[in-house]
Amino acid sequence: MTNIGILGAGQLGRMLALAGYPLGHRFRFLDPASDSPAGLLADHLALGYTDKSALEQFAEGLDVVTYEFENVPVEAARHLEKFVPVYPPSLALEKAQDRFVEKSFFQELGIPTPKFTIDLNSSFSFPAVLKTRRMGYDGKGQSIVHSQAEVAAEKAVDCILEEFVSFDRELSIIAVRNKSGETKFYPLIENHHRDGILRLSLVIGNVSAELQKQAEEYATRVMSALNYVGVLTIEFFEKDGQLLANEMAPRVHNSGHWTIEGAITSQFENQVRAVCDAPLGSTNPLGVCAMVNLVGTLPDETSILKIEGAHLHLYDKAPRPKRKLGHITLVEKDVATLNEKLDEIRKLYAEF
Repeated sequence: MTNIGILGAGQLGRMLALAGYPLGHRFRFLDPASDSPAGLLADHLALGYTDKSALEQFAEGLDVVTYEFENVPVEAARHLEKFVPVYPPSLALEKAQDRFVEKSFFQELGIPTPKFTIDLNSSFSFPAVLKTRRMGYDGKGQSIVHSQAEVAAEKAVDCILEEFVSFDRELSIIAVRNKSGETKFYPLIENHHRDGILRLSLVIGNVSAELQKQAEEYATRVMSALNYVGVLTIEFFEKDGQLLANEMAPRVHNSGHWTIEGAITSQFENQVRAVCDAPLGSTNPLGVCAMVNLVGTLPDETSILKIEGAHLHLYDKAPRPKRKLGHITLVEKDVATLNEKLDEIRKLYAEF
């Protein structure tokens, strides 16, 4: 049994605990929000991440700490490292929290990215994407600009300007590495967004071996440079058969929710295994898979459950616009059947 602390008590923390309990582990959460989705599953300290006494109280009796979102203050992770191992290491948080630092890190490792600059007055090709360097997610903190005048009109502070990539599709790689250095990769995932929010993820065997190899090589470079332990996700744009790194998340990821029913070992179980330095489980898919995000509103639960093979996951969160409330996963033997099931879901829930 390992006592595992998780910074953040959202739906990802909830799914981590659900994956870890069958392995005999115990959990504790630290999250300032008293009504977080994971709060019913384990001890939950509703205290701040920057409160050192709260962090020390949280760490007492724990064997290891991990986190479920990348905006945990780096200082919190570094303070906890004085008392208990923290995985992934705080350096991974530092690299992922600032888009300029992140993309510069990719380039240092020879990983291609879209062009970028933090000199907002420099000559740059338009259209471009103006993003806040920190805290933006699910489409927040970014806008498309078509001229230097539009950049000036945004009155942007602490932002990065990125090349607008007319990509062929968006893909993500989910990798996992334990303390002993054992590393495994899930198949590249094809992702579809609306309003900057992930709506649909597909694993249907439509990615070449060359692209998979390319993604695994890039993820390996990142993990090696960071002495990484845990699950790592890198989101890419595919353009003309090549991958451009968009961003990374040092944690389990929304695009990997299909693995709960669709892989031999889910990303959540492998995260738990990795931080406990246990052997990693197989990442092979059990069929062709899809994950539908439930955003803003929920479909009729009974109608979804009537669809054979549809697995419904709800996060116990109050509905509001653009909020992730749950997801549905499907695992089928062939793409035609998978598409039939997705069409059935669309008739009940057209938000993807």
